Amino acid sequence: MGQTERAFGATLGPDGRLRCAWGTGDPLYLDYHDTEWGRPVTSVQGLYERLTLEAFQSGLAWITILRKREAFRTAFAGFAPERVAAFGEADVARLMADAGIVRNRAKIDAAISNARVVADWGDGFAELILSFAQPDRPRPRSGDEVPAVTPESIALSKALKKKGIRFFGPTTAYAMMQATGLVDDHLADCFVTAGDRSGTD
Repeated sequence: MGQTERAFGATLGPDGRLRCAWGTGDPLYLDYHDTEWGRPVTSVQGLYERLTLEAFQSGLAWITILRKREAFRTAFAGFAPERVAAFGEADVARLMADAGIVRNRAKIDAAISNARVVADWGDGFAELILSFAQPDRPRPRSGDEVPAVTPESIALSKALKKKGIRFFGPTTAYAMMQATGLVDDHLADCFVTAGDRSGTD
């Protein structure tokens, strides 16, 4: 979920279970909240996908990205870093003409550049990101306890930028940390529990 869509307090969903309020509206949000958001992602490809989608979300509503996610996967070769790393100008032109994705030249260029970094880096990319996990942090009681940026997200952004990752500031870094289970920002009253949080790779 993008930080522009934070909502406050656990809310009853259509099935009568308490959820984070942002996950109770659009069916895409509900499914993403229940089955993916906050669950561990550990593979290089899975983390590259989340990093790329969070970067494309910057300035937009997360629902926009969810609605375009399958088109993104098709356009970006399933987010296989080694395949995206080989993209050239013809691919950039193809992507800029693809109405199924967010057509932003700076973000497209960053996604390809980042793929080259990740493909060269290999498992170290995932190892660095996963080193920022905060498994023992208490869950927030309400949305106003959910930060937009943390010292850890600032540090993660700096560490990735040092390696050459682009378009990935501290706010985007924190959104990815939430999405990939590095932090558990499901509200304390949300029905999703640590026991439900198997990986989604």
